[in-house]
Amino acid sequence: MLQESTNAPVTGATDNAAAMSQMGFADMLQHMDAVNWTVLIVLIAMSAMSIYWIIFNFIKNMRLRASADRVVTTFWETPNAQDAIRYMEEQPASEPFSKVALDAAQAAAHHQRHEGSRLVESLNRSEFVDRALRQAVIRESLRLESGLTVLATVGSTAPFVGLLGTVWGIYRALIRIGASGQADMGAVAGPVGEALIMTAIGLGVAIPAVLGFNFFTRSNRITNNKLDTFAHDLHDFFATGSRVGDAPPAQR
Repeated sequence: MLQESTNAPVTGATDNAAAMSQMGFADMLQHMDAVNWTVLIVLIAMSAMSIYWIIFNFIKNMRLRASADRVVTTFWETPNAQDAIRYMEEQPASEPFSKVALDAAQAAAHHQRHEGSRLVESLNRSEFVDRALRQAVIRESLRLESGLTVLATVGSTAPFVGLLGTVWGIYRALIRIGASGQADMGAVAGPVGEALIMTAIGLGVAIPAVLGFNFFTRSNRITNNKLDTFAHDLHDFFATGSRVGDAPPAQR
């Protein structure tokens, strides 16, 4: 009797250790059903889209941060307006400040070419340039937001997709308990492990997306403020011929 009581805990511990080994990721892949595979594939697709847009926006923001001040400073420091516009035309298509400046210059030139027409009668130079600048700023602001909708969607839905896998794993554990009539570790370890792993994957997909969305939203807000400031200066320049705050030419 003493020998039997001594061996019982050892056998139970061995069974529990074997059951715990079924809670790993490799074992989950071997025993997943259609629902688990669907949830996992959806989470992988969400993660891939999230990583792509995080990298894309990170590179875009770094390039924009490096070029924005240079483009604006060069535009104002170029003595000849035609040379400044030519410099804007040489900038990449993804550079927003140069595109706003070009739209303002084109609007001013278009208005000047049509002096005496109904266009000039209905809108003065200031209003015409202002309308072109508003449209340009809105367009470039929308381009800055590319991918943010995906990041927001992934960040808000990935935990619930993982939760679906969690619920399904618990459901499978209950089915095993009902089929075996025992609630031991061997019956529930595998499904419970799947549930926990799906929860972790869902959170692992959502957290980077949320962090990326918050970071790029703040970065875009700073860029939009710079665009608005640049647009106001451009309006003053093309509408009146000088920026507000510029010193008037010295009188001789």
